[in-house]
Amino acid sequence: MKEQFLVWFFKFKLINMKWILFYTLVITGAVLNSCGGREQEPDKEKIVIPEQQIPVTVPNFNADSAYFFVEQQVAFGPRVPGTEAHKKCANFLTTKLKSYTSDVIVQHGKTYAFNNKVLDVINIIASFQPEKENRILLCAHWDSRPFADHDPDEKNHNTPIDGANDGASGVGVLLEIARHLQQSETQLGIDIILFDVEDYGEPQGLQSDRDNTWALGSQYWSKNPHKDNYNARFGILLDMVGAKDATFTMEGTSMYFAPDIVKKVWDIAHKIGYKDYFLFEKTGGITDDHRYINLIRNIPTIDVIHYDASTSSGFFEHWHTIKDDISTIDKTTLKVVGHTVLTVIYSEK
Repeated sequence: MKEQFLVWFFKFKLINMKWILFYTLVITGAVLNSCGGREQEPDKEKIVIPEQQIPVTVPNFNADSAYFFVEQQVAFGPRVPGTEAHKKCANFLTTKLKSYTSDVIVQHGKTYAFNNKVLDVINIIASFQPEKENRILLCAHWDSRPFADHDPDEKNHNTPIDGANDGASGVGVLLEIARHLQQSETQLGIDIILFDVEDYGEPQGLQSDRDNTWALGSQYWSKNPHKDNYNARFGILLDMVGAKDATFTMEGTSMYFAPDIVKKVWDIAHKIGYKDYFLFEKTGGITDDHRYINLIRNIPTIDVIHYDASTSSGFFEHWHTIKDDISTIDKTTLKVVGHTVLTVIYSEK
């Protein structure tokens, strides 16, 4: 399916890589605990950038909350477009986002699947501080795959998957971020888009000349944005961000369209202690929602996506199998990704 090192700090000048050694992390109240612990964590932390001496206050990402949001999605069953589980989950996600902001749009549309089946598209868009022109786009897909075509047991190849990691993990992280955005404003406006019909691409083994059978919801939104002439400074897509010991490499499509954003995110991840997760390693480009946001809407958008060199697919072990269930989700990984994205968006001026 899902087929340089200079740092841009805020809107100021580029600085030499050696300055990264001087970035310091100051934690208010207590040392940052691991997400699996039971000790009380601080509500905020302050990151001080020596060059500018500007403290950046970042909310504390709650991994238990993010995990609960993943769990709630999976509880509906496979979120395959056109099913009752899909409809119920759409209502849940819409209601949850409306509890954090009054500016929620549910975008309905129609698209064609690889087999020419007409599919209903339900993209869910939540905006925070919609009056601000300078914006950041955060996104993930919320649907799950209709067939486990990479399952080792061929008997399961037509079985829909739970998509706990492949879909629900990114959404869970974004819902927890939305909860913080309600409580603490960023300096830029934030839009969260949950894309539908991302995972309805051609099954393994089906040969055709069609190139755009994946990411149908983001293709639809990119051609029909929720607001005329919508634009954002940059976008971050989260996909498969919940498995234990996940590693995120500098994916090729992201590096082609938005290398400065990749480096911004990866440098921040390293600065706050996540170098074992965010690897300074470039890997091949893939087809995912960010491809069409870049190509059609011209918004520089990157993909934070699990890469595993030990698997034939290059994705996490249970990708597109029936074992992509809630047992694959690790709170530490959710914390790593959520904390990193929160730090990025609260650092932007």
